[in-house]
Amino acid sequence: MVFKSYMNQALEQARAAADRGEVPVGAVLVAPGGAVVAAAGNRTRELNDPTAHAEMLVLRAGCAAAGSERLPGYALYVTLEPCAMCAAAIAAARIARLCYGAADPKSGGVAHGARVFTHPQAPHVPEVIDGLSAPDAEALLKQFFALRRQG
Repeated sequence: MVFKSYMNQALEQARAAADRGEVPVGAVLVAPGGAVVAAAGNRTRELNDPTAHAEMLVLRAGCAAAGSERLPGYALYVTLEPCAMCAAAIAAARIARLCYGAADPKSGGVAHGARVFTHPQAPHVPEVIDGLSAPDAEALLKQFFALRRQG
């Protein structure tokens, strides 16, 4: 099996989020077979919704398209390590593979913080691939927050 990364599309979503004034995080949901089912960037400010993280938006869209609350066999690409809320939703959705870019020592929930997938209560543990396009994702985040501090 050949691995294909969809991280460039997730980075495009992150850049679009930054252009909207949102924290630049992007996500892409890929069905078994490689079709992109959903792509989104953060929209927490736009929607006045603290749960409108990129991951949550693509999971909602993917579940709606599949007509199911579970997405076995699907892969999720995210530019930043998911927080505990998103990691729990990823486990609940039974995502097969999670690929993310930048680590998030402050708010991450996969390799840092809550480490959701290591808990015995986790209903499912996806394959995790970290560090994909990490320098690009980190640069987007650093630039976004540097501009916020200046202005």
